[in-house]
Amino acid sequence: MIKTDVVIIGAGASGLMCAIEAGKRGRRVVLLDSANKAGKKILMSGGGRCNFTNYAIEADHYISQNPHFCKSALSRYTQWDFLSLIDKYKIPFHERSHGQLFCDKSAKDILNMLLAECDKSQVSIQLDCKIQEITHKSENEFQLTTDKETVHCSSIVVATGGLSIPKIGATAFGYQVAEQFNINIMPISAGLVPLTLQPEDKLKYSSLSGIAVRCLVSNEKQSFKENILFTHRGLSGPAILQISSYWKPGENIIINFLPDKDVIQSLKEKRKNKVKLQVKNILSEWLPKRLVEMLIDSHLLALSIQDISNKQIDKIAKHIEQWTIKPNATEGYRTAEVTLGGVDCSVISSKTMQCYSVPGLYFIGEVLDVTGWLGGYNFQWAWSSGWCAGQYV
Repeated sequence: MIKTDVVIIGAGASGLMCAIEAGKRGRRVVLLDSANKAGKKILMSGGGRCNFTNYAIEADHYISQNPHFCKSALSRYTQWDFLSLIDKYKIPFHERSHGQLFCDKSAKDILNMLLAECDKSQVSIQLDCKIQEITHKSENEFQLTTDKETVHCSSIVVATGGLSIPKIGATAFGYQVAEQFNINIMPISAGLVPLTLQPEDKLKYSSLSGIAVRCLVSNEKQSFKENILFTHRGLSGPAILQISSYWKPGENIIINFLPDKDVIQSLKEKRKNKVKLQVKNILSEWLPKRLVEMLIDSHLLALSIQDISNKQIDKIAKHIEQWTIKPNATEGYRTAEVTLGGVDCSVISSKTMQCYSVPGLYFIGEVLDVTGWLGGYNFQWAWSSGWCAGQYV
């Protein structure tokens, strides 16, 4: 049996940050994880380069049943604070579109930095550790029974993440802990995930697999202007991953394949300027030929632009600018980057991340009902929520 001040369950982004901050305060910290390596999701994120934060962190870029909950943590530990840590370790990074920040070399740079900080704070990290039971002995006194030993502590931090990417060890353990203590869980589902098509649409559009186009993808709740990618299962790419977090089964999505062009005006100008080309040749200058042939009726494509009517131009524009499709489902947690929903934020302090009804029990990171957009927002939530809990555990 060992006694410590804080046990953090989950050696991912939020758990490591919380451990660092609690350790800095002189708290004795034990960090437990069932995986054989810390920070597995960090290592695989961003194609191995880790999109660790974003220059434009705002509460509007997060989804939660309690939309104001994330504001406190994000304002107290900002992207600039994390960048100061990056600078301290001289980790080279670069900006991509929409303020996304990636390591120049490898996500290992981020993980090694966090582990070095844990080492400085004398955090004890125990991997390959399965928790068998958590017992609430009294206020601020907990006992954890693992497959290796029994641990007594005054604070437990649940930093277990969600269900996304089960192949790296994602489990429902964090939700089970919440349920044990009668804490409400908001409905969970896969987020930032590719969409699959209905069987007949999958067959119809299978020839488009591999085509990537910059589009405006919309539904009734939100819209995103980025690339989409046709796959052999359906639709992927940044714009699709983003809209997936706002999509519900049975809903349509609308895609504008030329969001920066007025198709009607452009075709009428071609006609007015006496351009002697078939419609398909003009459209193929703007979009991949295979996509054009799938979107527009062949008899329209064969017409000369000089022979086309205003009504036919309107029809072409509608197919390109308002292509409407009803996805079948998402690809699920197997390929999802995040889990939507989670521990109900209304029962958690936005200042400390402590559960109101169970003093000494904290929840941070993805296990909470806070989900960021694609682009470094979820990592920043991990850093911010972990940092906040670390000041109080």
